[in-house]
Amino acid sequence: MVQETAADIRVSQPELLELVTAIFKSSGMTDQDAHLLADTLVTADLEGVNSHGVLRVPEYCKKLTVDGVNPAGRPGTIRDMGACMVIDGANSMGQIGMSFAMERVIERATDTGIAAAAIRGSNHSGAMSYYVRMAVEHDMIGIATTNALPTMAPIGGAERVLGINPVAYGIPAGDEHAIIYDAAFAGSAHGKLRVHAQKGLPIPEGWALDSDGQPTTDPVKAVNGLLMPIGGHKGAGMAMVMGILSSMLSGAAYGTELGNMEDGPRPGMDGHFVAAINIAAFEDINRFKSRVDKAIREIHNVKKAPGVDRTYFPGEPEAIKRKDYLANGIPLNPVTLGDIASTAKTMKVKTTKYKWLPKAP
Repeated sequence: MVQETAADIRVSQPELLELVTAIFKSSGMTDQDAHLLADTLVTADLEGVNSHGVLRVPEYCKKLTVDGVNPAGRPGTIRDMGACMVIDGANSMGQIGMSFAMERVIERATDTGIAAAAIRGSNHSGAMSYYVRMAVEHDMIGIATTNALPTMAPIGGAERVLGINPVAYGIPAGDEHAIIYDAAFAGSAHGKLRVHAQKGLPIPEGWALDSDGQPTTDPVKAVNGLLMPIGGHKGAGMAMVMGILSSMLSGAAYGTELGNMEDGPRPGMDGHFVAAINIAAFEDINRFKSRVDKAIREIHNVKKAPGVDRTYFPGEPEAIKRKDYLANGIPLNPVTLGDIASTAKTMKVKTTKYKWLPKAP
């Protein structure tokens, strides 16, 4: 997560969701799809994951109005066998196709115990955590992964051929927050480089190389360089596996077939994969949740290293931020807010009621 700075402005979650929904509606999306797309971005910011938040509004509007993504695309099931489905996203935004797919695997897993769907004909889909939570809400374990534009090289390489291809898992708990693990196989998502650049902050060592292949902490140089896989060859290998899982089962594009960072993605070529595991098919749900609670409390109660006050389980820092930001507003930097203001003006969306929004040039 990127640290909050003094320049950030706290923004009301309901107002931010309302404005971003209106912007996406103006691009030709239905009310329901515009709200869903906006909710995925605002939820990311609500949990401090700004790389997948409303910083994406100008980029998404451009996709929907200029770059060939279909704002009215309706996903559909094109192959269905037992617990397995293939979904065509109809060149809609990835959030629309992935939500459609996860809804159907949850419904199917109610009867089959486990269900999965591969998605093609899609586009950028935001944070994977959004979709696994859908399964958690039905007392199921959720899994979601996606391919991504190549931003990494294999170990020993110096060319972008691997995406960071994130994966997320959601596991229900009882009295504790659900475990939500969402991570890419690079030190950083590409969007985090943009957030650091907007805030004028260096990136941590080990995240990226510059265009000459040298380690850098300059986010601007990193944007034009290479992201570094986590864990060396292990991260590079997992990125490749997730890329194959999220593309080749459905016939979606893989790796360099997607496009590149210079020219951008090819519309409607992204692929994803989602699955749901119905816990009740394996174990009593209350017993399962109780044991997850116990595992979480072991994390909390572990002997602390010097200087450490608290240990966290996956998804807990985001849950803490969500509680704060719902009560006190989401901190957003002036560059992101200025970009939203400019996009709203371009899309002819009225913004006078949003006092926190700067005036567009």
